[in-house]
Amino acid sequence: MDAHEIEGLFTRSDGSYLFARWGRPIAPIVFGVADETLPVVKGAFEAVCAMAGHHMTETDPELGTNVMVFFFRDWDELLAVPDLDRLIDGLTLLVARLSEAQANQYRVFRFDAAGAIKACFIFLRMDDVLSDLPAQTLALSQVVQSMVLWSDLAFSDRSPLGQLEDGRVVLRPDIAALIRAAYDPVMPAATEDATHAMRLAARMQVAQEGDS
Repeated sequence: MDAHEIEGLFTRSDGSYLFARWGRPIAPIVFGVADETLPVVKGAFEAVCAMAGHHMTETDPELGTNVMVFFFRDWDELLAVPDLDRLIDGLTLLVARLSEAQANQYRVFRFDAAGAIKACFIFLRMDDVLSDLPAQTLALSQVVQSMVLWSDLAFSDRSPLGQLEDGRVVLRPDIAALIRAAYDPVMPAATEDATHAMRLAARMQVAQEGDS
């Protein structure tokens, strides 16, 4: 993956470059799934955090929980979640817009003073498309898309996941390498400077040479 490809993954539909990664350990909680699915979602977070060199925690000292994953059948169900409207500005309008668009997923990020991610809300409306996906595939896809602030167009034509010959679904090696580079301590936690993509490409190249 070269710098041009990387830049595209963080260039938004309005043409602006915007990158952010987590600035604190991740403390997830999941709503709306059976007990046996909880370890699958938590396992996806653990695997991707370990790959990125990032940390998880049981409790965020400021927020308690900083990643909330909601599974549901209809967008209107969100309006009945206690205090969610206090966490998501304009929740009623958002639900109306997503319902009209028949969207099946949406993510809302919150940022700290330095621009790093401090919270993420993941909403998954389990329509026929999402319901047909294995739990491991759905969980991994959502975790990857919440680890950094990707462009709103980043995966519109190609999934961040790939499939092995034995049928197992895994994170694409190039995306895994990019996330590892993004979490390198020498890299900024947030930036609007497009030259950041060249720095990421350089870090990926250094890592690849080190592995060879």
